[in-house]
Amino acid sequence: MHYPEGRSPRAVHLSPGQRPYVAPRLGSDRSGDIVASPIGWRKTVRDTRGGDFDALVAMPDPADPAAATCSEQTCGPMMGPMTTAPVNLTAALATFDEVYSPRIVARMSDYDVRVAHTKGEHVWHVHEDTDEFFLVLHGQFDVAVRDSAGNETTVVLRAGDTYVVPKGTEHKPSSPGGSVLMFEPSGTSTTGDRHDGAVPDHVDSTTGHDL
Repeated sequence: MHYPEGRSPRAVHLSPGQRPYVAPRLGSDRSGDIVASPIGWRKTVRDTRGGDFDALVAMPDPADPAAATCSEQTCGPMMGPMTTAPVNLTAALATFDEVYSPRIVARMSDYDVRVAHTKGEHVWHVHEDTDEFFLVLHGQFDVAVRDSAGNETTVVLRAGDTYVVPKGTEHKPSSPGGSVLMFEPSGTSTTGDRHDGAVPDHVDSTTGHDL
């Protein structure tokens, strides 16, 4: 990121205790001036699908000397503690490429809102004590479910579709390619309380990563 002469992000301040935040990059068009706003330095960048996105590019914490020169190169796209600032889901998904490795974009009460890229087969697993909500953002996302008798059915979901896997239900997601939003209690593992066999290398067994 190239900052105009005299417009170093080190001049931008937040409330004490807030960590630096660098907005995700979108597409490859980085033209447009960086301008000061009450909450940080902003820049209009081009979404890969053609729209413009007003991105917050730097918000250093004056209490943290290491953040005094925070920039895209030194801090990278990152998010510290959850705030009330809006999060653009397209931008969030653009910050990482790994599949089945969800990022936490928001928290409410004791729940996480997560987004993930999907491709390939997940692993059969079960969440004994919680339902799991899916909203397909892009592409196709399939959920195979297994009943107590061992019978399997597959629910095929496309962009805009939602589906809830009831607690205690064995299920295995798969996808030819896409992205999803998930809503589940904080601390819920992506591979459940138990799972069948080894977890594939492309599946991240995690309780979610901060964006």
